[in-house]
Amino acid sequence: MQIRFTKMQGAGNDFVVLDETQERLGLTPAHYRFLADRHFGVGADQILTVRPAPAPGLDFEYVIHNADGGEVEQCGNGARCFARYVRDKGLTAKDRIRVQTLSGVIAPELTPDGRVTVDMGRPQFDPARVPFDAAGLVPVPQGLGQKWPLALDGQAPAATVLIAVVSMGNPHAVQLVEDVDTAPVAQTGPLIECHTRFPQRVNAGYLQVVDRSHVRLRVYERGAGETLACGTGACAAVVAGILRGLVASPVRVATRGGELTIAWGGVGTPVMMTGPAVTVFTGELTLP
Repeated sequence: MQIRFTKMQGAGNDFVVLDETQERLGLTPAHYRFLADRHFGVGADQILTVRPAPAPGLDFEYVIHNADGGEVEQCGNGARCFARYVRDKGLTAKDRIRVQTLSGVIAPELTPDGRVTVDMGRPQFDPARVPFDAAGLVPVPQGLGQKWPLALDGQAPAATVLIAVVSMGNPHAVQLVEDVDTAPVAQTGPLIECHTRFPQRVNAGYLQVVDRSHVRLRVYERGAGETLACGTGACAAVVAGILRGLVASPVRVATRGGELTIAWGGVGTPVMMTGPAVTVFTGELTLP
């Protein structure tokens, strides 16, 4: 089967975008893994699919598959690329669209400077809604937030990290580090991602506070490994930092792939994420 695709990136987080507005391609998890493969396929952190609006009041449905072939709830950098794609392809004339994701409705908006702002919705902190199994754990309060002790499986008994758990439509575990360049992302990222206390696995964030309006961030993503940027991870990290009194909105988030701007007005309000969305190339590919 031959398909057309568009390769895009948002702050270095890269995607293969597929158009299913006219008909379903009928892809399997193996097909998504092939597309994401950087040696035999196109290469991407996630595969994004554009589908028709599933209900009145919506413009499109936004479907996300990780590089491992699994479908996930949300992807912030992908949402910006999604908005840029449907506008550039003439699928909509709107600057602001309403899009259904697996976790709810988001509203990306193209800005005059070429970037895209996405209303990422309200963060959730209740462990059960992340989801995070907090049974038997005692949180450590800090500011208006709290940190949970997480013992890393297979490590020494003293290997416990303090994490903030946040859902941005997908689960995040954010820890504070002194320097993201020396943070043990490759070593502890997989342990946190697959920790038994996260029944749906989790995205592991490593947050360095530079000053009250500037942070640095690395994220080991669920089903993808470390990526150059993670939009929902940036949102979760800034929210956790604001609650703990470490930063104040808006916050510039420096990732390895570029910079995002995150704004949040506090509990009960949505997180706004602004950043780049760029088309790299288009092509056709025969799927095995």
